[in-house]
Amino acid sequence: MNKLVKAGDVVARLRDGMTIGIGGWGPRRKPMALVREILRSPLKDLTVVAYGGADVGMLCAAGKVKKLVFAFVSLDFIPLEPYFRAARQAGTLEVMEIDEGMLVLGLKAAGMRVPFIPTRTGLGTDVLRHLPEIKLVDSPYDDKQWVAMPALPLDVALLHVDRADARGVCQVKGPDLYMDDLYARAATHTYVSCDELVEPAAFEQGEEARYVFWERTQTTGVVHLPCGAHPSSCAPLYGFDVKHFKEYVASAKEAGGWAQYYERYIACGEDEYLRRVGGAEAVKKLPLPVF
Repeated sequence: MNKLVKAGDVVARLRDGMTIGIGGWGPRRKPMALVREILRSPLKDLTVVAYGGADVGMLCAAGKVKKLVFAFVSLDFIPLEPYFRAARQAGTLEVMEIDEGMLVLGLKAAGMRVPFIPTRTGLGTDVLRHLPEIKLVDSPYDDKQWVAMPALPLDVALLHVDRADARGVCQVKGPDLYMDDLYARAATHTYVSCDELVEPAAFEQGEEARYVFWERTQTTGVVHLPCGAHPSSCAPLYGFDVKHFKEYVASAKEAGGWAQYYERYIACGEDEYLRRVGGAEAVKKLPLPVF
């Protein structure tokens, strides 16, 4: 079975108004090349579900997002993503702002095909006051009420991984999977970009299969996009690009800054983008963050 597709093929299958989950975490292992492909398209009115970083900020800057379901939108060393901040302060987004753990449970519920998962997370907080769509549920086992975190089903999940094969087997060797396996299971269709495209036999060697975290049946399509997470990181292959992120953040403070960033780094296409950020060799030399 050959699931190889091009980035343009993935975006051609998306539709206005879809709910799209974007994997990764802040500035880490985001499918940025696929996001840039969306930015080049006419897609609009998207509902985006993410532990957000520049993926969310760029989509907000381009006016692609109607609703955002999120726990945070951060560049980590730059605490608040600037273009998301501008959209949030301007009130141009519908939002469902929830706790990080509640987002986990919403994705889990969608993957389990159940309408909600009960949790104590959110009790006694303003989440319930600001989000009346999140209900409390009576426990059948005691006299307590729990938060009923609703499922977050996705039309599409977009993920980035270290390695994949044409069958849709995906491998992540970084120190943290984040919630990518949950996104894959919560989605009707999952498209994965990968830095390295390998033969199936690669996963039969040693302990390589230990780093495969969802079934290949969950993967709809695979796009070979070396350095496709840049400027976010893809450990252990490369870290996030601090210099580029600082340039991106600075653009948010300038009149016409987004248009200039778009023209320089997005409109040019992915091959030219990679050349303009220094090429694959420079990306692979970016140091991994230390925590």
